[in-house]
Amino acid sequence: DPQRPLALRTPSRGRLPAAERWRRDQRGPWGCGLALTARGRRARGVPVMAASILGSAWGPPRFGLHGLCRRRPLRGLWARARRLPVSAGSGRSVAATGGSGTSGTDRYCLDLLRKRDYEGYLCSLLFPAESRSSAFALRAFNIKDSVSEKTIGLMRMQFWKKTVDDIYCDNPPHQPVAIELWKAVKRHNLTKRWLMKIVDEREKNLDDKAYRNIQELENYAENTQSSLLYLTLETLGVKDLHADHAASHIGKAQGIVTCLRATPYHSSSRRLFLPVDICMLHGVSQEDFLRKNQDKNVRDVVYDIASQAHLHLKHARSFHKSVPVRAFPAFLQTVALENYLKKIQQVDFDVFHPSLQQKNTLLPLSLYIQSWRKIY
Repeated sequence: DPQRPLALRTPSRGRLPAAERWRRDQRGPWGCGLALTARGRRARGVPVMAASILGSAWGPPRFGLHGLCRRRPLRGLWARARRLPVSAGSGRSVAATGGSGTSGTDRYCLDLLRKRDYEGYLCSLLFPAESRSSAFALRAFNIKDSVSEKTIGLMRMQFWKKTVDDIYCDNPPHQPVAIELWKAVKRHNLTKRWLMKIVDEREKNLDDKAYRNIQELENYAENTQSSLLYLTLETLGVKDLHADHAASHIGKAQGIVTCLRATPYHSSSRRLFLPVDICMLHGVSQEDFLRKNQDKNVRDVVYDIASQAHLHLKHARSFHKSVPVRAFPAFLQTVALENYLKKIQQVDFDVFHPSLQQKNTLLPLSLYIQSWRKIY
């Protein structure tokens, strides 16, 4: 920019200290090190967009991009996150806000997702603007609470059953997720049956027992993850049989992969939820997983379970040509599913391998590319 001082137009290590350059970049309009001027905010092609996306996962880079090109506005997950409401607090009534999202309940759901369901948070950022806040509300509603006693869990499930009934009577309780869910129901006329299925299935699963067979695990995933996807499709205005079939298989794959990913965490507290029938088939006991045994039989159990998830993912993609393009944002989570299945294959199905517990820093970029290519 010719109006900028020469020292800032041509930064050099001898001219500006590193700390000063960092502060200068932080003052940029995007807050992720992209200190572009009004004329320099326009950039061409994927490279600069990718830099914007990666800013949300990697934080501010150590350099600034100054006026690379002049054609297309800089977009990406980080830019969309920056445009979300920034109000805080949830003490005001629903009537006072008029469902406009100014009470801070939307920010509560967003922060909850960022902490508890980071992958779902990233996927929701790529939704159309008219569906994004509803996607945040649904995913926040679907987050499973951690309870120490079954009695407490039952009380929470009773609360959510009554809450769903009250939402459809236009009388939601003053709870942030409930208020945002009420707004989503009013905006998109969501089906009550799918919300109740999620709550009922969570209630039946409070015993924390291992699944007796793979079908029982799939039923749980169908009633929770797939039901969430059916509701998400409704927020996108999609009512299509092929999209529902794809959502059913993706939800089952999501449930199976979640069960595998959580195995190291559950084993540390001496719990195991992997299907008993597959463990018995390979002569593996619960104690083998609790001791983090890496024998071939243990890996065979993981292989069979992961293969079932891969099969559901393959079935879902077989409907690709028949599913409306508008439904694709609901299926972006297939990126994270495929990434995990590839990684666990690379480590020879060792579910306790340290690399499986590492955060995928390239996930934001992969999600954006998948969204841009209009595939799932």
